[in-house]
Amino acid sequence: MSRLAIIYHSAHGHTEHIARQVHAGTLDVDGVDVHLIRAEDMARRPDQLVGYDGFIFGSPTHLGGVSAPFKGFMDSTGRLWRTQQLKGKLAAGFTVSSLPAGDKQSTLLSMFVFSMQHGMLWIGNPILPEQHSGVPYDEAANRLGSWSGLMAQAGHAAPADSFVPGDVKTARMFGRHFAQSLNRVLVPA
Repeated sequence: MSRLAIIYHSAHGHTEHIARQVHAGTLDVDGVDVHLIRAEDMARRPDQLVGYDGFIFGSPTHLGGVSAPFKGFMDSTGRLWRTQQLKGKLAAGFTVSSLPAGDKQSTLLSMFVFSMQHGMLWIGNPILPEQHSGVPYDEAANRLGSWSGLMAQAGHAAPADSFVPGDVKTARMFGRHFAQSLNRVLVPA
């Protein structure tokens, strides 16, 4: 059975809500043991990362990058980097901001570079934007058009679960795709 950690920081509950939607999508795939873990908790025990086969990282976009607690988690893995203990594991990322663009791409790039430095294999977001096929914008999967990872938008100071249906659908599809990819890569020869 593959082991997957969804590691996230959520300041106001929005990123946690999307993490839970990603998690729900992974549950559609057999053979994957999935754990939701707060970045702050994993920063205290980074050696436990070695026991996982894949990671989905999540952070709100704060001033064009990952949040300080998520960066603290990233920084806590330095010893693992020096010994390349995460090499070959799968990784992906997601982020939430209050604006449609909101510099989310730079947050995903930060996660990508972090993963590449550890020798991980990055899984992007292959979901075609559905609004091009006539689905209403707020209901469309990948409505924000991100290929490098999952992007979602929540209104500033809105309740934590106030996402449009398309972002929730995308998060679940993203989780399912990652779990399927993890199973394909880890299938014994």
